[in-house]
Amino acid sequence: MSDQVGNVPAGPPRGEGSAATVPGTSGSATRRRLLWRLVMLSITGVSLYVVAPSIAEVFTSWPALSKVAVGWFVLVFGCQVLSFGCMFFLQRLALRTSAWFSVVTSQLAGNAFSQIVPGGAAAGAALQFRMLADAGADATAAISGLTAFSLLQTASVLALPLLILPALLGGVYVPSGLAESALLGAGAFVLVAGLGIVLMATDKPLQVTARVAQTVHNRCARRSPPWTGLSARILQERDAVRAALGARWREASLATAGKLGFDYLSLLAALEARSHPNPALVLVAFSAARVLAMIPITPGGLGFVEAGLTATLTLAGVPAGDAVVATLIYRLASYWLPILAGPVAYGLFWNRYLRRQRSAL
Repeated sequence: MSDQVGNVPAGPPRGEGSAATVPGTSGSATRRRLLWRLVMLSITGVSLYVVAPSIAEVFTSWPALSKVAVGWFVLVFGCQVLSFGCMFFLQRLALRTSAWFSVVTSQLAGNAFSQIVPGGAAAGAALQFRMLADAGADATAAISGLTAFSLLQTASVLALPLLILPALLGGVYVPSGLAESALLGAGAFVLVAGLGIVLMATDKPLQVTARVAQTVHNRCARRSPPWTGLSARILQERDAVRAALGARWREASLATAGKLGFDYLSLLAALEARSHPNPALVLVAFSAARVLAMIPITPGGLGFVEAGLTATLTLAGVPAGDAVVATLIYRLASYWLPILAGPVAYGLFWNRYLRRQRSAL
């Protein structure tokens, strides 16, 4: 099996010039990026100071882990492994490749990086894109594939509160705080899903966006080669992603559902180790935690997730002490363990691709 990513040929752009070239970086752009990073670091520092009590509360419950049976840890961590497996499979579909090694290692490394730096989603995506390029991926194919994956992942997270509707119609009492979270999530899902449909079904928004980006780049980054044919290339890759996902929509749907489903079961197992909450209410708390993890103020939503998850679990009827312990177990499996896996994945990737390239120079 080939480890080459994006092994579907890109082909010529649809009606416009040549493919877009790799962008360069001007001095002014570097200064602006540095300033933005300093601002983000300042915001992150203030935010971590505010949520530090929540983080400390979770980690001070560490001794209580000794009272949890080993089997529950195996179940929690096993569900996380299956969740990540579904994510790897979904990325392979979006990238239109049969490779496993380059997709798995680049995703683990990019995910770990995104969890330790402020505004980490963009930084993690950039690292994964660079690693995929080193593995032989076509640049535009990688960008379009990762964008499609990101839209699917965001929409699926925001759709989670909709699953509580059957419980509401069935007469399950939902505290007002959880009900508000469900309604906000449903509204956000409608917006994101609508955006995804527009981008996948119509050409004009992508054409306008690509032409503006190309114009801005060519006027600002005068020292780098000009971009040409960007809108045509983006549309071509969008069509290829749409065709690939459309042809395998059942697998894409199952992988998306499996990623979130196993993640939810991981939290439910952490709770069942000490209490027996209502699974429907835990689902709302889980969806709120996933949305909080998307907030780019702190890395991986650190502090916000801990505070929000313990609070919403308490609203769902979980005793405060059990909620804190379950949050610690869940975050160890879903946040801290993947961070540790990132450097290992990058080392394996470097050994296979980058060391070989440097040896050839």
